[in-house]
Amino acid sequence: MLGEPIKDRRAERHEATRAEIIDAAWAIAREVGLAAIALREVARRVGMQAPSLYSYFASKNAMYDAMFAQAWSDIRDKKPSYDSLPTDPRAAIRQVAHYFFDWAVADPARYLLTSQRTIPGFEPSPEAYQPAVDVVNETVELFAHLGIPADALDLYTALVAGLCAQQVANDPGGDRWKKQVDPAMDAFCDYVGLPASKPRRTSSRGKR
Repeated sequence: MLGEPIKDRRAERHEATRAEIIDAAWAIAREVGLAAIALREVARRVGMQAPSLYSYFASKNAMYDAMFAQAWSDIRDKKPSYDSLPTDPRAAIRQVAHYFFDWAVADPARYLLTSQRTIPGFEPSPEAYQPAVDVVNETVELFAHLGIPADALDLYTALVAGLCAQQVANDPGGDRWKKQVDPAMDAFCDYVGLPASKPRRTSSRGKR
């Protein structure tokens, strides 16, 4: 019993250091690109010798794996819940698409790791990939609530991912392809047969 708190503190320190290493790796990725991350520079930024990193990550790909898991967990944990979405199905789809688009373009390094094959030879582990699977499964559940067939998922993800890729590649920091999210989602909703949104009623107060 007396030894348990010490073990917990050690585990907490270990996890805190892992998180610090991941944060340093993300910072470097945003400066010079994901593929240019050097373990020596990561170590320098967290105040340790490069060999000490192997106490926390078995390899550079293991660090990428942790970054991948962290990013997809962020998407999963912060995306709009079904209960928070508009009752109008088209408005709900647009809101979810904007969430993913805004998440991607806000941090291109994070987007490139999660959505493109940027690192040669890197494949996320099943554990790291699980949050991405969770996001897909929850999107299918949302489609079921909204009356959208599950087999429309590939088209939906292709549209959103394509807009994200165009924005990150061709107009970083701008909004050229963000303007296309609503038209693209309206076209998607037309394709899957969702009813048109009902126009909002305007108040007649003050009119004579």
